[in-house]
Amino acid sequence: MTWSRVARLDVGSVVEQVAEQSGVQLEVEGLCSGGEVGAAYVRWDDGRRSVLKWRPGTRLEDFQAGPIAVSEAARLAGLPVPRTELAVQLESAVATVQELLPGAPIAVLDERLLDQVLAVNEELRLLLAGNSTVPSLNLYLTFDGPGFCLHGPLRSHDRRTARLDDWITAVGADHPGPLRGDDAVHVDFHPGNLLAVDGKLTGIIDWDGAGRGDHRLDLVTLRFGLHGGEPDPAVVARLDATLDEIPPDILRPLWAHMSLRMTDWAIRHFTPADVDHWTALAETRMAR
Repeated sequence: MTWSRVARLDVGSVVEQVAEQSGVQLEVEGLCSGGEVGAAYVRWDDGRRSVLKWRPGTRLEDFQAGPIAVSEAARLAGLPVPRTELAVQLESAVATVQELLPGAPIAVLDERLLDQVLAVNEELRLLLAGNSTVPSLNLYLTFDGPGFCLHGPLRSHDRRTARLDDWITAVGADHPGPLRGDDAVHVDFHPGNLLAVDGKLTGIIDWDGAGRGDHRLDLVTLRFGLHGGEPDPAVVARLDATLDEIPPDILRPLWAHMSLRMTDWAIRHFTPADVDHWTALAETRMAR
């Protein structure tokens, strides 16, 4: 079976639509590297540079109540988070223009940077306790997510991924409902979304899926993010030890979510070897 892929940014079309809807004319400088949907560097008429992003299947009011509210709370708390400078509804998608922060994505997360990343994660704890309007995140353990976290690809790919999906849905049955907690959760907390200059963390970008829940989901996301590259073994060991300290009943649904998310994405977008790569990591905590 052939599964659908997520649409990517058509920057020329989006810039034209932004101009029609808002009257703001942006000059495109080029696409940003990395990312699954895409982003582009743009310039305002005063010469200021920013980042244009596009989120399909999104309503502006939902985006403002969720990801924008979360990122703004984190920014006001003093974390290096870009300010959203413009947000526009474009038919069934939302386009945003965000502040361009200094630094480059972390190529290799070393222990010095890990200390800073763990400190940031702790700052997200209870950050939304005074804000009841930000919705809680779903983990999609027993039903499909909106374009990601699909169960069908795992059930049909092979016996190994089908077994993984059986485990994920069983975990979901034990942990029904949205993610609990009043923490700010980034959701895509991996080195590619962490900027640094000379060993100092300078930015946390790509808050497009952010919401309310348990900040430790971001630590699980980071662990999966490290698995995608060639990580420092000492950093992996420290992060695994940190995850080991999380009570199993809390860690299990967080791990199941990322197992579903990354394995589904690999089946639909990458190679069978990539599927095996993510499934192997998912299986390391299935019996715990």
